[in-house]
Amino acid sequence: MVNLGFSIGNLHFKNPVLTASGTCGFGPELDDFIDISSLGGLVVKGTTMEPREGNPYPRMAETPSGMLNAVGLQNKGIDNFEKNIYPVISKYDTNIIVNVNGSNIEDYVALSARLDRLDKIAAIELNISCPNVKKGGMIFGTNLDSAREVTRAVRAAYSKILIVKLSPNVTNIVDFARVVEEEGADSVSLINTLLGMSIDIAGMKPSLSTITGGLSGPAIKPVALRMVWQVARAVKIPVMGMGGIMTWSDAVEFFLAGAAAVQVGTATFIDPQAPVKILEGLENYLSQKGFSDIKDIVGYINRRK
Repeated sequence: MVNLGFSIGNLHFKNPVLTASGTCGFGPELDDFIDISSLGGLVVKGTTMEPREGNPYPRMAETPSGMLNAVGLQNKGIDNFEKNIYPVISKYDTNIIVNVNGSNIEDYVALSARLDRLDKIAAIELNISCPNVKKGGMIFGTNLDSAREVTRAVRAAYSKILIVKLSPNVTNIVDFARVVEEEGADSVSLINTLLGMSIDIAGMKPSLSTITGGLSGPAIKPVALRMVWQVARAVKIPVMGMGGIMTWSDAVEFFLAGAAAVQVGTATFIDPQAPVKILEGLENYLSQKGFSDIKDIVGYINRRK
């Protein structure tokens, strides 16, 4: 038997494969395809204090080896989440993590405080890195002082596990990881989408209504892997890696680079069973290699001489 468990602070995960926010809604969307309780965690769709309609259509576009999205954090707000979504997802026997978003620090703090009162929410993922909203998001994730300020404020308002999601659209992502660690983050997750664009040459106009959007999928994996490797060597808190993880072998690369866990996102659009298949492949890989614990391969490339 292979031990796949890991912990962030005092929060234990049965295994290190989670869903990524924004790619499987709030969880029930995958019920017909997989047993979500078999995963280490469910990171639900980005949630805000007030309802958001998101950006105008078109807001998704396929690209070579990936996709662009400019959904803009469409959701019905925290009141609807508490009333209609929370009772449903509380049935899952896994860690439920809510992706928290805001247009200003006050929004982030108020939302985090509301979620702190919900027993079945094990952690929040503080999203300071969304590249396709006009207010908030990128401004916090690409400015060190803002990243420090919002993390400090949320840490003061939230008592459970705090994960901060980092933007790759910066000069040095390590600086941001260190700042949020200093301000009390229990973990960092990276990377969020890369800022990109696509042009419809038939219509001779941008493919997205917002012109630019977030690029995800296999195309970004080398960048994500490099950034996870850099951050994992620079901080003491656990790193959750994501970005182009489509198969179990992709996931293994992230663990070898230093990730303690991985989140699977865009792959679920192609195969909703991808997270479960990645988990199974990971366990088989460890067994075949003779490892008894997932921790044995975390950061392995940095320990080789």
